[in-house]
Amino acid sequence: MAESITGESWTLEQAIANLQQTADPSLRYYAAWWLGRFRVEDAVAIAALESALSDTTDRSPDGGYPLRRNAARALGKLGNRQVVPALIQCLDCEDYYVREAAAQALAELGDDRCIPALRAKLGGGLAAAIAVPGKPHLVEPYAAVIEALGMLGAQAAIADVQPFLDHEVPTVSNAAARALYQLTADEVYAERLVATLQGPNLQLRRSALMDLGAIGYLPAAEAIATALTENSLKLIALKGVLDAHLPPTDSGPPPLTERTIDVMLLMDSLL
Repeated sequence: MAESITGESWTLEQAIANLQQTADPSLRYYAAWWLGRFRVEDAVAIAALESALSDTTDRSPDGGYPLRRNAARALGKLGNRQVVPALIQCLDCEDYYVREAAAQALAELGDDRCIPALRAKLGGGLAAAIAVPGKPHLVEPYAAVIEALGMLGAQAAIADVQPFLDHEVPTVSNAAARALYQLTADEVYAERLVATLQGPNLQLRRSALMDLGAIGYLPAAEAIATALTENSLKLIALKGVLDAHLPPTDSGPPPLTERTIDVMLLMDSLL
């Protein structure tokens, strides 16, 4: 029987072998996904994924590097900061989507060594943040870079991020609002995201839900619960809000407040 391309019955050894040895680009691509999906904290697997960040054999018709993209995504999930220098190098890859995946992975790893390289991606401000002719994206993955700076608590980047509040692409301006709230705790930025929940664009409403959940903005709980989006997404966002206000304790359940109980009730109403 042919090996499952989605890795449903793979072992760790098979996944690593498929990533390192097979000539089949599909198997290598899914092996990288598998290692990230199952958060395999194995030194050999991490080394294989790091090596895949410089792969030149798997190319898409548009010249991109699909394997590099999946390897970067996987490394972001595995929590091993030894790969940070390699991911920083990926921020200069010719493939836009590798740069985007690297920025997201660096944000997940939480290592501030990448902050200067991320800030450099915002160089030139709005004037440089233009679309690539013939491509469905801008010259840099601005939303991913800005979100990473917010998640990393990069206070020095506030002035770099500020101009992007006025970017014409809503996902970029929303990313700026999200990051600036994380960096300044000024509610005016979070309220911009709340306003997006009332807008006509479903995709932007979904995006704003995730942003509000990510920043744990408690005053948005009711707006999240009543937004015109899927209940499943609203539950994810509300869980993010709740988690931000239920800090872990050494023993016993975290203390509940009236507002956190309100969020729980809102979640119950969506089930």
